[in-house]
Amino acid sequence: MSLVFKISKNPQSKIAECDFNNIEFGKLFSDHMFRVDYENGEWKTGEILPYGNISFSPALSSLHYGQAIFEGMKAFKDTNGKPQLFRPLDNFERFNISAVRMGMPEISEALFIESLRQLVNIDQDWIPTKEGSALYLRPFMFATDDFVGVRPSNNYSFIIFCCPVNSYYPKPIKVKVEEKYTRAFDGMAGSAKAAGNYGISMKPTSDAKKEGFDQIIWTDGKEHKYVEESGTTNLFFVLSDETVLTPALDGNILKGVTRDSCIKLLKDANYNVIEKHIDIEEIAQAAREGKLIDAFGTGTAALIAKIETIAYRNERFELPAAEERKISNWLYKKIGDIQTSKIEDKFGWIVKI
Repeated sequence: MSLVFKISKNPQSKIAECDFNNIEFGKLFSDHMFRVDYENGEWKTGEILPYGNISFSPALSSLHYGQAIFEGMKAFKDTNGKPQLFRPLDNFERFNISAVRMGMPEISEALFIESLRQLVNIDQDWIPTKEGSALYLRPFMFATDDFVGVRPSNNYSFIIFCCPVNSYYPKPIKVKVEEKYTRAFDGMAGSAKAAGNYGISMKPTSDAKKEGFDQIIWTDGKEHKYVEESGTTNLFFVLSDETVLTPALDGNILKGVTRDSCIKLLKDANYNVIEKHIDIEEIAQAAREGKLIDAFGTGTAALIAKIETIAYRNERFELPAAEERKISNWLYKKIGDIQTSKIEDKFGWIVKI
């Protein structure tokens, strides 16, 4: 039985403001959002209401102590124009992993999935159908106590809003290996999708952009020796024998849904996928010898972000032209075709609205 939410429709749609052929990522939001509050140890009745501002106290605990987590997801239309979600149960599981790590209440599968279903169903006209586009979904939770004291909040809000998007990285990117700043360390919250993890990335990423790069490659906090993530994406490297390397999940790396999709698709196609601690020197040496034929990041927003340049200390490695790459181009098309039901979903990843 589906959950019953209070629904307040927006009397005036903003969809006419959206140029679906020219969408700037994260700037225009659909007509509605979902909200449910956690009070007195339980989640209250949820509500779908017009997208809009929310008011809060200057003493809001999440602003001071950082109890805030989120997920990134997408909704698509199938070949018949019907809306659907891609692997929402995986996002639900990761959301609760983040909640537990940040000392926040878990949310039920029924509440998480049904709120997505009903919200996307109401705003399904906002789902773009251009290749590489989707309706981006942002479920998030934050502490709402009106209290300045260092302790877990007693109250929380869970909200979902939507925005139509095109590709996050419309062209191949240039990355720099970061050896000063650290994204995560053993025992920290690197495997949680916590807001603070993104806040600490702003300065090193901005510094890299001033040098002409689009993103950074994070390395481990102990030795700055092992590759972790690239900006907000998981990383893959392809060697000339078509071996695919990706950093192993060690508690410091986010368990990406797109990452897992790529690994499953690659293994299903009999590629040799190795998950391990990857020494940056191994990648540099492969590039020096011309054996690094592909490198890309994976994530919900980016899907497949091809890397054209890797800067490591005083060296710059230029990779083969993006259009010539076999594996990353195959993955981009394969996942995109599954997300829009152009091909069979034999993994059970699609959830119909």
